[in-house]
Amino acid sequence: MNNRQLFQQHLAPTSPAPLALEITSASGTKMYGADGKEYLDIIGGISVCNVGHRHPKVVAAIKEQADQYLHIMVYGELVQSPQVRYAKLLADLLPAALDCVYFTNSGSEATEGALKLARRATGRTEVICCNNSYHGHTMGALSIMGDEYWRNAFRPLLPGVWHYDYNSEELIAAINENTSCVVLETIQAEAGIIEPKNNWLQRVREKCTATGTLLVLDEIQCGFGRTGKLWSFEHYNVVPDIVLLGKALGGGMPLGAFVASHTLMSVFSDNPVLGHITTFGGHPVSCAAGLAGMQALIDEQITEGVAAKEALFRSLLQHKNIRAVRSKGLLMAVELDSADAVLQVLQRCLAQGLFSDWFLFAANCIRIAPPLTITEEEIKQACSILLSCI
Repeated sequence: MNNRQLFQQHLAPTSPAPLALEITSASGTKMYGADGKEYLDIIGGISVCNVGHRHPKVVAAIKEQADQYLHIMVYGELVQSPQVRYAKLLADLLPAALDCVYFTNSGSEATEGALKLARRATGRTEVICCNNSYHGHTMGALSIMGDEYWRNAFRPLLPGVWHYDYNSEELIAAINENTSCVVLETIQAEAGIIEPKNNWLQRVREKCTATGTLLVLDEIQCGFGRTGKLWSFEHYNVVPDIVLLGKALGGGMPLGAFVASHTLMSVFSDNPVLGHITTFGGHPVSCAAGLAGMQALIDEQITEGVAAKEALFRSLLQHKNIRAVRSKGLLMAVELDSADAVLQVLQRCLAQGLFSDWFLFAANCIRIAPPLTITEEEIKQACSILLSCI
């Protein structure tokens, strides 16, 4: 059997009709199929490949670390240079109150860790989150996911979880002395790129502070320069108590993290000891890769070009069948009339060598979240293909 047949027979399915596109290599913004066909990738592994596929500095760091050691001990017990160096860089790049990093394997695990930390630190159990929010698919993350279609089949989930509309006054009013944490995407991604409005995020922060509630901001998709600033919360003058990181954190390798103050994070070390533990979280190769990717993002000033690239996309994406374009930096949603229209356009794009996707809670929108290294010529090429397919 060929690889496609083996994929269908032995890989656990996630949908009735996966793309099953066999990619044999990738570099920069391009992916190459088993038949040699080139694809321009405008989703970057869903906001993972911010510095491009296989950035040379990331690949070099992986090789160098692989020559030294791989897994040696569960997270947090031994001093491992890649973890230490990356945690220090993240602390330097985040607000002063976010100086202690807990590395995980993924963004979903970061969500789980943050929920546990909030409960442990506050002694409270209730959680407030948003409709049309996405924070992962593990049980705690699923409990705070903002869509019953995905939650219902796996109930019972965590109790005491309350969902409200993003940007709603009802959410702010609901925060009280029983709330352990409010968990929000800084910018709602899977809802089709929804920003906080009218100082709403600042007012959530104020209510959390007044009630002793922890504010958890999810920067898993919108962080790492994607919106034109290193962290999306910088646009709104808000600092969370806990920030969730993932996706681009590993430079293309699996890595997540939740970051808080050292004082807050210390509650995991006592009563019980090992209050949160992971075997492979912060794997040295992933941390080495992530550190190299973050350093490349800074040294090559990649974030500085995001606003101009966003403007170019928006200027070119003009068509009578495009209902709206919502964006913050290179996190973009192109809204069409229906989900069926989006699927047809995506299939046509794939045939013409353009790789894109849709959104979980906005299936009538095309996702654009390319590597931040995408060039002007590649943007023009992508938009030309997209418009012709629409």
